[in-house]
Amino acid sequence: MSIRVMVADDQGMVRSGFSILLNVQPDMEVVGEAANGAEAIARSAELRPDVILMDVRMPVLDGLQATRRITAEEGHPKVLVLTTFDLDDYVYEALRAGASGFLLKDASGQELANAVRVVAAGEALLAPTVTRRLIAEFARLGTPRAPSCKRVESLTERETEVLGLIARGLSNAEIAATLVVAEQTVKTHVGRILMKLDLRDRTQAVVYAYETELVRPGD
Repeated sequence: MSIRVMVADDQGMVRSGFSILLNVQPDMEVVGEAANGAEAIARSAELRPDVILMDVRMPVLDGLQATRRITAEEGHPKVLVLTTFDLDDYVYEALRAGASGFLLKDASGQELANAVRVVAAGEALLAPTVTRRLIAEFARLGTPRAPSCKRVESLTERETEVLGLIARGLSNAEIAATLVVAEQTVKTHVGRILMKLDLRDRTQAVVYAYETELVRPGD
């Protein structure tokens, strides 16, 4: 089955360009577009896409507010935020709003398609560049949330170790190499971590690890 994608951006040329790049993929179909956050919410409810490419800076309602409202719904689509890392300071806010990852606006067609596939599959697209910015933001804020001891204590020693590596931006393959275990074993650990901590994906796991001080900036 094709991955159903919606593109939300206030620039028509960006919407058209992304739509053309995705529609030529054999496993994807762009089912709609939106020019602002309010329209994105309405079109999402109407079209039920699997993935939404969401710009941050849009009129009427910005991408962060739209993401927060869309991901609050049952069975919501995955949101892949469109960003220019040198200009946008929204990484932390977008993760808190429920975004599953980030994509550079100047990404190639192949990078765009791969990003959509990763997010549609339930993984998080959290590049090292994003992780560094996220860590810097936690360092700036300096005030973690009080952890839920019951939830933290539910993790095994190995699961806690895996969570720490996720928070440092390592992929499953990199974690497997670090711990000298099979990649499938890492995937199993990640699944259990998300289930025990009641988290949506590994992006939320990164936020959780820093907010509860399981990992600290600079570690």
